[in-house]
Amino acid sequence: MKISIASDHAGFEQKKELAAYLQEQGYEVLDRGPENDERVDYPDYAQKVAMDVSFGRADRGVLICGTGIGMAIFANKIPRVRAANVTSCQFAELARQHNDANVLALSGRFVELEDNKAILDTFLNTAFEDEGNPDGRHARRLQKLWPIEGQTLRRGQL
Repeated sequence: MKISIASDHAGFEQKKELAAYLQEQGYEVLDRGPENDERVDYPDYAQKVAMDVSFGRADRGVLICGTGIGMAIFANKIPRVRAANVTSCQFAELARQHNDANVLALSGRFVELEDNKAILDTFLNTAFEDEGNPDGRHARRLQKLWPIEGQTLRRGQL
């Protein structure tokens, strides 16, 4: 599995640690920056990861900022991206099972590294409940996103 990962300055230290952690587990990691902890604008990095996931260059994405909120909001503007701001393993599990989330947004300031590792493990090892079942209740709900995403694509906003 290929994972695209990025942060802003507030999530930089955890991004380095999480990227190394993923590589140790055998994942292919695309580190989309930044290269240091100097102040940056999180949308620049959220966009890189979201585009990787949207266009299939990565299977999943991981974003880390102070809270994870800004990164998730921005990433969700990109078609085919379902980003979830997650602060517990239970939320990571539900984001995958019920929403087929493909981008995980983490807090680098309010959640400890070891907790974020556990959240990341849960996110990557939990399947979507309706995988292969387009008539399942969760799949039906996600299909309602497609017309909205199609409007964005038709307008050429991507």
